[in-house]
Amino acid sequence: MTELKAIEITRVFHAPRELVWKAWTDPEMIKQWWGPEGFSAPSITVDLRVGGKYVFAMQGPAGSEWDKVMYSAGVYKEIVPNEKLVVTDYFSDEEGNKLSPITFGQDQNFPDEMTVTVLFNETVDGKTELVLKYPKPETEEQMNAMIASQMEAGWNSSLDKLEESLG
Repeated sequence: MTELKAIEITRVFHAPRELVWKAWTDPEMIKQWWGPEGFSAPSITVDLRVGGKYVFAMQGPAGSEWDKVMYSAGVYKEIVPNEKLVVTDYFSDEEGNKLSPITFGQDQNFPDEMTVTVLFNETVDGKTELVLKYPKPETEEQMNAMIASQMEAGWNSSLDKLEESLG
């Protein structure tokens, strides 16, 4: 039996909090790091206001099974500049309309929509601790689907690219 737990990823960046915030909220900066290693971000739209929507596109390496444009989107639920973002997160079409995760090759139990909290914590030495928090899923099947999706590995790869882009 899989233990149901929140998925939390923490990373410290050698950059001021304001810059890390900008990297998460400025479309041109997001394009530099969105998606795992080898992926590009052909389009990023951000309507940074409570109730506003974001639509992020990513495309895998040429010739790979991921050599197609895939979209994820969500709605901004809470915004505390330079400190916190709370957003919904789901697979979508290019307009940000929700699509089933199955459309993108995910397990049938993968959640249709999740909420993610992104915290931007300033450290005493001027660095930024970034914390991504996905709440505990409702069922063991959802947890297994999230684990099988390689979500954590994908995020960590994207955060490696973010670190490079901040350098």
